[in-house]
Amino acid sequence: MTASSREWRLLHGPVLPVLASLALPNILAMVAASATGIAETMYVGVLGRDQLAAMALVFPLVMLMQTFSAGAMGGGISSAISRALGASDVNGAQALARHAIAIAIAAGAAFTLLFLLGGEALYRMLGARDAVLEQAQQYATVLFSGVSLIWLANTLISVVRGTGNMHVPSTTILAVSLLQIGLGALLGLGWGMAGVALGQLLAYGAACVWLCLYLCAPQRRVRLGRDGWQLTRARFWQILRVGLLACLSPLQTILTVMVMTGLVARLGVDALAGYGIGARLEFLAIPIAFGVGVATLPMVGMAIGSGDVPRARRVAWVGGALSAAIVGVMGAMVAVWPQLWSRLFTDKTGVLHYCAQYLQHAGPAYAFFGLGLTLYFASQGAGKVLGPVLAGTVRLAIICAGGWLLTVTEAPEWAYFALVGVAMAGQRPCSAASAQPRRTIASQWPATWGRAG
Repeated sequence: MTASSREWRLLHGPVLPVLASLALPNILAMVAASATGIAETMYVGVLGRDQLAAMALVFPLVMLMQTFSAGAMGGGISSAISRALGASDVNGAQALARHAIAIAIAAGAAFTLLFLLGGEALYRMLGARDAVLEQAQQYATVLFSGVSLIWLANTLISVVRGTGNMHVPSTTILAVSLLQIGLGALLGLGWGMAGVALGQLLAYGAACVWLCLYLCAPQRRVRLGRDGWQLTRARFWQILRVGLLACLSPLQTILTVMVMTGLVARLGVDALAGYGIGARLEFLAIPIAFGVGVATLPMVGMAIGSGDVPRARRVAWVGGALSAAIVGVMGAMVAVWPQLWSRLFTDKTGVLHYCAQYLQHAGPAYAFFGLGLTLYFASQGAGKVLGPVLAGTVRLAIICAGGWLLTVTEAPEWAYFALVGVAMAGQRPCSAASAQPRRTIASQWPATWGRAG
């Protein structure tokens, strides 16, 4: 499919079939990326308990880099490029791609400096001591020394996604996942945690080389050439006004998880383990909602760029409904039959009891989780992310205020798990109400949401 025919399809094709064809490769790629974390845990476990603890300590920081570069700033990049293409501004789209690369290099260098200078103090604050601290430093020093490769690879993937091409990014993510598993295991078993980190950097470095070659080809709609590298404040702002604000969302998510974990920890070890197993269901829900959401982004962006706001709304709501349906069915199934999920991880009666309570009370709200995450990406496509970010703030506030109230009133244990569902359900209406109709595409339900544009 040529670039021009792909853009026509995104702008004028029937919404649901086009969206489904874009979402499927994204979902498969995200599932493969999620499997990488499981595989890493398996071969790091061969190295020893200290290495596993060190990996668990640094992993949230690695995920933060991924969500910043691929989801938040990456969404800002795809949004800006798709809106430029929707307005038939190919030169503008190419200029934005070059500015995106500059942002990736600068952000990667900044985080390298931050973690190399302050990493040890941070790991100590998180509880690392002795052998665990040593292993965490070995892993983090290598990984964060080359974190610019992760930023650059995810940025280039976002550039390609902004053109509406989902197959190249998806196959690239799949290849990176396979390379990371193979190289990480091989180098890790020889060089320890430093080898595991080096394997990840080599995989992302290979992706950078391949994507640069792809984007430098003369036939590309958005192409990286030798000319046109003059950087301007206006182009940077087109990306950063969406990307920087969107970066607040993963930070809010991390704070929400930390607060909820602290609340459940008060109930005992079995409760904490049961909550941990139940909450892992999100690892299956996120690739689906992310895959559908990223598919809506260029469709919405191009529609906004061409001035077709009604189509942008239809795309957003069709994507949100699709994601909510799939993730909602998952949540409903485990709410009715919690043992389908919990017995995959444990057979301890106390842990199964608490896991069942979590799934029965939070599972029915998973549809709202899928809807909210997909609308977050669709709003990025429109260049308006304030609503979803404020909705994330509301979710965090519900958890904090509700958790405090449950604690002081000595509420029953099931109420803590119900709080998770209430926060998920309360997040979506606030997203709709936080902006005027033309300022966020998620602000009204169009009567023709399923019709072709």
